[in-house]
Amino acid sequence: MENADQQVISQLGNWVAAGQMSWLCTVVKTWGSSPRPVGSLLCCNEQGHIAGSLSGGCIEEDLLQKLQQGELAKETPEVLIYGVTQEETERLGLPCGGQLQVVIEPFPDQRHLPELNQINKRLRSRGCIERKVDIATGSMTVENKDRFRHLQFIGDFDNTDIANEKFMVQTYGPRYQLFLIGAGQVSMYLAEMAQALDYSVVVCDPRQHLIKQWSVDGAQLVNDMPDDAIRNLANDSFTAIIALTHDPRIDDMGLMEALKTEAFFIGAMGSTRTSARRRERLLQLDLSEEEIGRLHAPVGLAIGSKTPAEIAIAILAQLTALRSESENSIRADARAMTA
Repeated sequence: MENADQQVISQLGNWVAAGQMSWLCTVVKTWGSSPRPVGSLLCCNEQGHIAGSLSGGCIEEDLLQKLQQGELAKETPEVLIYGVTQEETERLGLPCGGQLQVVIEPFPDQRHLPELNQINKRLRSRGCIERKVDIATGSMTVENKDRFRHLQFIGDFDNTDIANEKFMVQTYGPRYQLFLIGAGQVSMYLAEMAQALDYSVVVCDPRQHLIKQWSVDGAQLVNDMPDDAIRNLANDSFTAIIALTHDPRIDDMGLMEALKTEAFFIGAMGSTRTSARRRERLLQLDLSEEEIGRLHAPVGLAIGSKTPAEIAIAILAQLTALRSESENSIRADARAMTA
């Protein structure tokens, strides 16, 4: 399943390749109660087709009408601000006090199709790629990156002087992935809830009868041994790997491989006593104390969870807390670099 950014860039590439006049719109700044975060994407074409979202429906119709009528961004990018006046905020249905600043880039021909294809190829391999756009000319460069960084402005965007250089720098990166070992009931609840939180979900179980009984849409099902599947699908820093089978023959094999990957989170379900025995077994499988120290077991926040649904909530709460901590650290690093 493609993530939201990849869906937009992929659709834009298809329209550009077909020779259709198209636009890419990016939320670059927000004020107040904005409906969508900075970096949100939308693409549209001259026929009025749309992929992605800038505001959850508040401004899309107005923006599309302006583009189709040729009111803006015909040849070079433009910056459009929504919600400047109270009247406009009420007319568009934006949240109270909400404003959006949007960069609109026209794609009248195929000159940037190679860059779009390069972005799509990189995202398909679950890598990060940075795109830098000159707002005055529309020229762009793309460069592979090791990690995701939040969108940046370079230049004074409040200065309308043409000589004032303005650049938008945006990193596109893989969607967070949840790799579940075991196709049991906890995995089903986890898969359903995680997709609502915009995770891509992979469920691996060598037991074919459990894979056949899987009932949650949207997850990628892998009927294979977990160590092989992890090597092929889960060795990156945007993946969380969780063992949920209660069968040491399956869980340990997956964890033995998982603890050597770049996954940002590795967990295993079980009691405190079960987790202690698991660590003893892993020490006998040529894993170091440092590698085993990465294991979160018992997995999930201690909220007294008992049922499969409650266990899934506890696990996702732990992942959410760790992701928020990591993303706050990245923002602090970015601020330090630009200070």
